[in-house]
Amino acid sequence: MMPVRLGMVGGGSGAFIGAVHRIAARMDGRFVLVAGALSSDPDRAASGAAELGIRGYDDFARMARAEAARADGIEAVSIVTPNHLHAAPAAAFLRAGIHVICDKPLAATPEQAREIAQAAQASGARFFLTHNYCAMPMLREARALVAEGALGDIRLVQAEYLQGWLADPAEGKQAEWRTDPARAGAGAIGDIGTHAWQLAQFVTGQTPASLSAQLSSLVPGRAVDDDARIALRYGSGARGGIWVSQVAVGQENGLSLRVFGTKAALEWRLTDPERLILSPKDGPARILTRAQDRSASYRTPPGHPEGYLEGFANLYSDIAAIIRGDSSYVDRVPGLDAGLSGMAFIAAAQASSGRDGAWTEVGP
Repeated sequence: MMPVRLGMVGGGSGAFIGAVHRIAARMDGRFVLVAGALSSDPDRAASGAAELGIRGYDDFARMARAEAARADGIEAVSIVTPNHLHAAPAAAFLRAGIHVICDKPLAATPEQAREIAQAAQASGARFFLTHNYCAMPMLREARALVAEGALGDIRLVQAEYLQGWLADPAEGKQAEWRTDPARAGAGAIGDIGTHAWQLAQFVTGQTPASLSAQLSSLVPGRAVDDDARIALRYGSGARGGIWVSQVAVGQENGLSLRVFGTKAALEWRLTDPERLILSPKDGPARILTRAQDRSASYRTPPGHPEGYLEGFANLYSDIAAIIRGDSSYVDRVPGLDAGLSGMAFIAAAQASSGRDGAWTEVGP
């Protein structure tokens, strides 16, 4: 497979997620980074591009036009900016016929999400959303087990994502934009809650019909939520819950998922990502490892741990295959629908919390 020529918007010097995407994109040799608008500041954009040895731009719109006109221009672009800066570049590149790989959540506001959706629907290019955790091997195995009926009918779903790094007033670049409603759009529910929502949806194949949410800002003066407790009702009759927090002192990156059916239950935790616990109703629990994973989403032999970066790399590898015409990977890579679902989750949670937890339908 010829490597896909890749561009990047954002991800300049000191940016955490931009570096993550660059590592993931090159891990399997499926992409080659050739251009970028790494910063809107001309000097920083030029120095960042020179450091990476790529064509540099200080304006994403000019980059989209110029790259679309080149015979050797980019075929896809990664957008790794803060939430409020997703929509404009995503729309510009989609209109230019260039595939878009965007970090989550989809956008900061419903209006921005609609802008992306309209551009994607009018474009011949594809849109991908990088919910990296769903690309981890044992979660793909969990999804396969649910789909084949190993759990029976789903009754209960519980997802948690607990962090403690924002337990004090925000300091530093990463904390400041995430606690600014103008740039983030939402607090914990947008930053990590969308991961929990998407993961439960990905594994169970079900989307809650309604929710009841209590969003809190526990750090004095904070303008966005930093803790959220959300009850879920599914159209199938199942019940669920999501708890996300960024003020849970002592928690580093505590993502977990438990699914309970009529025949068995599944449990997975990010702190031990290579193990999936399958507990049948009438038998002893089984610990499944990558040796039992059918998706083969890994690079090292089972027992040689893979994790966060490799999840991103799995997505990039699958995206490259899709761009090159292999549609068999489409159902396991999040796209526009996943992004719009995450935005509907945020909107419903905010609306419910604003009405003292009133049950609120999750819109399309």
